[in-house]
Amino acid sequence: MQLSVWTYEGPPHIGAMRIATAMRDVHYVLHAPQGDTYADLLFTMIERRDRRPPVTYTTFQARDLGGDTADLLQSAARAAYERFQPQAMLVGASCTAELIQDDPGGLALALKLPIPVIPLELPAYQRKENWGASETFYRIVRALAASSADGSPRREREAGARPVCNLLGPTALGFRHRDDLAEVTRQVVELGIEINVVAPWNATPADLARLPLADFNIVLYPEIASTAAQWLQRQFGQPYTRTIPIGVGATRDFIAEVATLAGVDAAPVLARTESRLPWYSRSVDSTYLTGKRVFIFGDATHAVAAARVATRELGFEVVGLGTYAREFAREIREAAAIYGVEPLITDDYLEVEARVSELRPELVLGTQMERHIAKRLGIPCAVISAPCHVQDFPARYSPQMGFEGANVLFDTWVHPLMMGLEEHLLGMFREDHEFADHAPSHLGAAPAAPQQPQLRVVETVTATELAWATDAERELTKIPFFVRGKARRNTERFARERNVNLITLETLYDAKAHFGR
Repeated sequence: MQLSVWTYEGPPHIGAMRIATAMRDVHYVLHAPQGDTYADLLFTMIERRDRRPPVTYTTFQARDLGGDTADLLQSAARAAYERFQPQAMLVGASCTAELIQDDPGGLALALKLPIPVIPLELPAYQRKENWGASETFYRIVRALAASSADGSPRREREAGARPVCNLLGPTALGFRHRDDLAEVTRQVVELGIEINVVAPWNATPADLARLPLADFNIVLYPEIASTAAQWLQRQFGQPYTRTIPIGVGATRDFIAEVATLAGVDAAPVLARTESRLPWYSRSVDSTYLTGKRVFIFGDATHAVAAARVATRELGFEVVGLGTYAREFAREIREAAAIYGVEPLITDDYLEVEARVSELRPELVLGTQMERHIAKRLGIPCAVISAPCHVQDFPARYSPQMGFEGANVLFDTWVHPLMMGLEEHLLGMFREDHEFADHAPSHLGAAPAAPQQPQLRVVETVTATELAWATDAERELTKIPFFVRGKARRNTERFARERNVNLITLETLYDAKAHFGR
């Protein structure tokens, strides 16, 4: 176990809560001490849901440990059933309650409630949130869909009948899951495909029992739904999609894959490509973006998709790629090999910060943590993946998937770079009257004093490390941010080639003249 002030994922019971909260008519009885009830705030404060998660906590206290905590759990489960009347009940333990080994699932099954009771065994000290969500969804699907099956292969649909699919993966507290679902639903309907069940989002236990009726499954988030989709394929012969529709190219590939599984013609839908990203990325206004160095980190699905969009559709150069999800390390390593970079598989944010500092990218695409890292380092950043904060659950329609999602990606990724350019221009023209510090603010408040750049004072120089003199560092800050990284790299390369350990103002000018020829 590692003590940390930040974690990319919570314990696995948080993943189970995401599944239960996304569904309807399901209740989760969680064996947990008083302090573990904090998780409600993730949904009501961060995601801004208008109701509490459907969770009953046993909330045992220290004095209860000397008594019968098992009876406490059974009382809570019985009371939850009588009060909420769910169609199915999940039962599990938090990371703290796991230590007392009360077997919550077995105790709840012993009550013989007139509904399905699904025990969850989520090893809190070996696994984390996304695995917990995936395992919970798999257990629910296996318990409820299997009850409606006789084990025979899936029946072929009748001639002339519309193809039918399930949409799997969107959960509560998911990064733009609500809007992604709306965008993908629109594309599927345009293809003439009927949607049987969407799960776990807004699904009931009765809905999950109908999963075997579909011809195939669309997996939107492999971290959540791939295990369940694989089981459905083995059990009912339902194939499932592998392409994630993030970016214009991937969306077109996704539509073609879905059309192939459904046996329909994708050409009419592909002919109505509506994204503005391709033209914007080729336009004159965007040419200065070409070759920008980008570092990408997040869950594997969004990180791999972001790398494809960055390189193929925006002309960026991927200099770093990583994930905190060790279960998907293989996918990240395969993608990193394509871009010729070293994969970063870690859940330690300090390692991520060190890699960003080392690579000096011009844009960071990551999670809420990378937003903080980039802010400290003065690098533009956009959030592309959970974990995220309240601002990444916008009231507006803001998908990441589909053609409209590609428009959102362009705006989200490019605007931090453009805002950085605006700040640089304001600095350049600060001496003009309109931009002077004493000029009145249109906000009606006194203008803030400009912050001076933090300069490194060089006192000693080692033979193995380049150092920058104070005046050279100050001069470097005057270079526009979008070429400052290149200027630094060229200067350091120039110094190394000449065995110069201390970069002075004269070295900076000499390097500029050398590379300007």
